[in-house]
Amino acid sequence: MKIVNGKMLGAIVGDIVGSVYEFRNTKTTDFELFRKGESRFTDDTVMTLAVAKWLLTDKEHSYAGLVGCMQELGRKYPDAGYGCNFALWLRQDYPKPYGSWGNGAGMRVSPVGLYAGTLDEALSLAKVTAEVTHNHPEGIKGAQAIAACMFLCRGGISKADIRKYVEETFGYDLGRTLDEIRPGYTFDVSCQGSVPQAIIAFLEGETFVDVIRLAVSIGGDSDTIACMAGAIASCCYHIPVDVAAVSNDILPDELRKLKDDFMKMLAGRKTRNWFWK
Repeated sequence: MKIVNGKMLGAIVGDIVGSVYEFRNTKTTDFELFRKGESRFTDDTVMTLAVAKWLLTDKEHSYAGLVGCMQELGRKYPDAGYGCNFALWLRQDYPKPYGSWGNGAGMRVSPVGLYAGTLDEALSLAKVTAEVTHNHPEGIKGAQAIAACMFLCRGGISKADIRKYVEETFGYDLGRTLDEIRPGYTFDVSCQGSVPQAIIAFLEGETFVDVIRLAVSIGGDSDTIACMAGAIASCCYHIPVDVAAVSNDILPDELRKLKDDFMKMLAGRKTRNWFWK
């Protein structure tokens, strides 16, 4: 099993690139990756790094520890673009899950996909990261699907086998092409309406940047679709140095350090043996 080091940026790059196009959808892959003064990190990045902090600091992987990390970072960055229900959850003293099936579960799970030592651990930890807020079965499924794709990519599993696993395990239809999906696709923040699309973008892409461009070109919730697709792609493809550098520069020092600390922890962590049948 390969420990993924610099791949933490995959989800963050996708979020930053997609941020410009979330409410100004583009249905083409021919667009600027970064727009000066416009490209930014959103709630996708903040909550991704909250999950990273949880894995970094809470060895018990507790619900309370995760809630604490999410509320701490979420309150520090209140203007990152949270949904209404989640924004309320961030401010509550005793927050409870609220039955969401939204793609917030899928967009923040990528640290689990990089951290897990077995597929079972990836699925188990993904479930925890989802159900503190998104405890609807579709929300949990969306988080697990992204984490599983990342874990399998790290193990060198082929795209064909990843497609087969996701379809059989989660029931997503991955048989459509983006050319078929794109024309009629509209804004959809549900896991069931955005996670399969993100996975298809990964399956069709041939480089990291290609995956990001394909994900954004679908339209809809562009930053989150690209965040999820970029997370998976980073486990398969090299992130270009210039793309990583621009994304790093957009992050504030605190978030950049948290990302770097998590990457250092991954580099020193040994995973357990596993096998794929």
